Amino acid sequence: MKSLFDINGKKAIVTGATRGLGFGMAEALLDAGCEVAAVGSTDNIYKTCEEWQNKGYKVYPVKADLSVKEENERAFNAAIDFLSDVDILVCGAGMISRHPSREFPFDEWEKTISLNLNSVFILSQLASEFMIKKGYGKIITVSSMCSYFGGQTVPAYSASKGGVMQLTKALANDWAKYGINVNSIAPGYMTTDMTEGVRTNPERYKDITARIPMGRWGNPDDMKGTVIFLSSRASDYLSGAIIPVDGGYLSK
Repeated sequence: MKSLFDINGKKAIVTGATRGLGFGMAEALLDAGCEVAAVGSTDNIYKTCEEWQNKGYKVYPVKADLSVKEENERAFNAAIDFLSDVDILVCGAGMISRHPSREFPFDEWEKTISLNLNSVFILSQLASEFMIKKGYGKIITVSSMCSYFGGQTVPAYSASKGGVMQLTKALANDWAKYGINVNSIAPGYMTTDMTEGVRTNPERYKDITARIPMGRWGNPDDMKGTVIFLSSRASDYLSGAIIPVDGGYLSK
């Protein structure tokens, strides 16, 4: 049974690795023995990787703004320079911008769609070239509760995450025959920087928490088991799945 979840020595690229859920997923892969190219948008990626390296992990920093199309290919190539190959791609980078829909700035719409959706497509295409050649690969996207619901004051985020859900299924349909598993984690309400705007609204926070059967918001550690499962042989017959990690929120 242990061998089903063994990913020791696998090579992974994780975006959004400096904070929040991306940090938690990158750390899980490192704990499991993966060699990781960690992509972040600020200089914090160097400090984060240095701290991991001091713990003995094989991790390499790549700084890139993935909302810019050309930066995706540059970041991917930099990651391959470190790793020489890729077995696992985790698309954890994302952003959220809050404005009433009637007043939502178009430049923020474009940036959100570019980072949350376009980047996932570009990096998945690039990774697939390596994975198809060897007949094996794990691509893990990060969708959202807003892939199911519209949310409030987050039209660009909801549109992008709805797109991620459908893109996951489309890529899974096209690439399963090559031995590539494409699946998605849909986090519930998590205590991260991205949800600060909701958590500081007492009424909204109370309403959301009341709907979570487990009675609490999640945290980056709650993503770790699922990302290990989706990265391992244990998920070899899973394709195009959207797995809610939400404390039961969708069930209620």
